[in-house]
Amino acid sequence: MNVHWTIQDLKEKFSRDLPQITIAAKEAESSIVFKKKVIELYPNDTIKRLCDYDGKYICDFSTEKEVSINTFSLLYSFLRDQSDINTDQVSVDFLTDLYFLFLRDGKSNRPVSKSDLEKWVSGLEPSILQAREDNKQRIIRKLIPSIESRHNPHPIYYFSNSLTIKEKVSLIEEWWQNYRFHLRMAIKSPEELNYFLDNTLSETTMHILLEAKKKGIPFFITPYFLSLLDITGSTFDDATLRNYLIYTKELVEAFGNIKAWEREDKIEPGKANAAGWLTPEGKNIHRRYPDVAILIPDSGGRACGGLCASCQRMYDFQSERLNFNMKDLKPKESWPLKLKKLMSYFEEDTQIRDILITGGDALMSRNTTLSVIFDAIYKMALQKKRDNENRPDGEKLAEIQRIRLGTRLLAYLPMRIDDELISILKEFRENALQIGIQQFVIQTHFQSPLEMTKETQEAVQRILSTGWIVTNQLVFNIAASRRGHTTSLRKTLVNNGVIPYYTFIVKGFQENYAVYAPIARLMQEKHEEKIFGALDADQQASFIELVNNNIPFVSEINRFLQDMNHSFAATDRSVLNLPGIGKSMTFQLVGITPFGKRILRFYHDTTRKHSPVIEKTDAIYITENKSILAYLKQLEQLGEDVKAYHSIWGYTEDVIEPKFKLYEYPDFPFTLTNQINHFDSD
Repeated sequence: MNVHWTIQDLKEKFSRDLPQITIAAKEAESSIVFKKKVIELYPNDTIKRLCDYDGKYICDFSTEKEVSINTFSLLYSFLRDQSDINTDQVSVDFLTDLYFLFLRDGKSNRPVSKSDLEKWVSGLEPSILQAREDNKQRIIRKLIPSIESRHNPHPIYYFSNSLTIKEKVSLIEEWWQNYRFHLRMAIKSPEELNYFLDNTLSETTMHILLEAKKKGIPFFITPYFLSLLDITGSTFDDATLRNYLIYTKELVEAFGNIKAWEREDKIEPGKANAAGWLTPEGKNIHRRYPDVAILIPDSGGRACGGLCASCQRMYDFQSERLNFNMKDLKPKESWPLKLKKLMSYFEEDTQIRDILITGGDALMSRNTTLSVIFDAIYKMALQKKRDNENRPDGEKLAEIQRIRLGTRLLAYLPMRIDDELISILKEFRENALQIGIQQFVIQTHFQSPLEMTKETQEAVQRILSTGWIVTNQLVFNIAASRRGHTTSLRKTLVNNGVIPYYTFIVKGFQENYAVYAPIARLMQEKHEEKIFGALDADQQASFIELVNNNIPFVSEINRFLQDMNHSFAATDRSVLNLPGIGKSMTFQLVGITPFGKRILRFYHDTTRKHSPVIEKTDAIYITENKSILAYLKQLEQLGEDVKAYHSIWGYTEDVIEPKFKLYEYPDFPFTLTNQINHFDSD
């Protein structure tokens, strides 16, 4: 497979390898006749569907713009053109996709190999540990002049005049263990970032980052996370980490005009969101589904341990609802009153059983703030349970069953998992179990096996010791999508007690163009790589029993996988967040734009409850923001052998996987009301 064909190359390839198609185009008096002949020659579902949609207009669900589908009309014109080169209407990307769709005979799956997995090492490998320690020492020495030059010395993080260099290094090593030190010393400008990377950023990259600074895109990178990078470019492959730190040209150009991909996050006072839900004023509650709601406190939880370049809430950073002004994010005097109103919303709601506390980042809130929130949730859940005792069966409201904390600090700043936090998590779980709350989840986000360090390993173990579980959401960006990378991540995570939950396609707006990996690649990963960690129903039951009955459960799970001859457990679902609708990966290819971008029709996930707005939703079409050919060229630039991805063209439809049973809600011991409140059907 060559990713550098020209238009002329493809004209010759169609003529030589697909002569019947070329002849049919030249003999047909119209594109309609041509399409009929194509279906006769290739009577498979994908080709039929592309022909059926040809000539139609659809509304792209993400951009809300009308798109004309002319897949075979354009091919017909191209194949009939007698000139040597025709670039007026179609691209190489468009023709290459169609060429392989016709040429393929089923999917030529290539199982992931041992060498694929061994390529992606974890941060616990001895050579990586040593490289990170060297990096840490280099950064510590660079921090010394940074600390000394501050006009207003911090009351804790400062040097007395009598200290030697060795003593200053020793003092910073002590501070390094405290998460507050990293927040205080976070890198906040491109110049500072380049300084701590020994001026290894290219001139082009620096230009983009300086433009980002002018645009107002915040920078916030902890010294700890910076120590995970390889400035030599030869010790280990850190491209996946850099995808999160280094802003792209497309993001910088779009910032200021970024729209909310998840339209339900756009909230106007007194109006229902895109999913139909009415929520309290203040943008503290986000909601898409009947049974779960997101709680974003007015606290430090509106910040993060770093700004991920492909963040789904970049829209909120743009509007400064999320930011890094730590002092301004401290809870105001009005917060306790607002928190009480938010709890009333949960208490009165008929369907909510799952509260996800996030931001920003839930663990950026101080421990005292989290304690107050937990206390409020406990009292609300208890009152809801008591009120249910007076309601007849069939009219009872959903009681709170699951509490989650959304955080990336296990990767960005594992020192945040301190003794006080562990005590708070443990105490809340012990009390909440008594009133029927059964599931306690730290929902985190690891992007690379390199993020599993000794500090992170210890932090995860401490959380598991409280009885909470840790689950992971991976964003499937360009670097993370490389062959074997996600299987290696799953292996590293499960071996250390983190259970994969979701693998997300990057939001498809133009600002994410550089890091976007096509849906066909995620489906290829699912069928050709993730499949080797699949657990059947009995194995799932055993896995869940080990998790639920052992605190912690890491050694038991590793023995289980060894007995099953599994190197990892594929417990995650591959999904795309559809704007206003919810997660799904049930789709069909219906068209290809002249630039080679695939147009997909999505169907909602029938395995879970949805907002009633789903009943009024028209067909869901999404145009991807990148062609498969452009993606493969990027992989080649990253050093990948694109021949290993040859079967990617064949992934034109799929159905969402069943939810791993660990993530299902417990059954209520009563019949829940069918009534839905806090909803506006109009």
